[in-house]
Amino acid sequence: MVNYSETLDHTFSALSSPIRRGMLARLARGWATVTELAEPYNVSLPAISKHLHVLENAGLIERRVQGRVHYCRLLSQPLEEAIEWLDFHRKFWEGQFESLAQFLQERDQEDPGV
Repeated sequence: MVNYSETLDHTFSALSSPIRRGMLARLARGWATVTELAEPYNVSLPAISKHLHVLENAGLIERRVQGRVHYCRLLSQPLEEAIEWLDFHRKFWEGQFESLAQFLQERDQEDPGV
């Protein structure tokens, strides 16, 4: 498995905030202005800007400026790497649980009184 440690650290850190997750959910529908991204939240524009910087530093969004308007869009690569990492660990643990279930079933068949 490829070591995605730094990328994953930034991605999961960025995903730790409900505001940032909400922004990403909005950006999954397409480009949005910073004002549009800030609208659902009762926080200051400087706080929104800080959230956007975290998302940018994690490589989760791209920002473009036209005049005074900042537009953002979702970048999927870091999320795809996180999904790959999670999928690897999900498969590992599913295999462990299946082995445990098989062991317990065999044990119960050998000695039903246990």
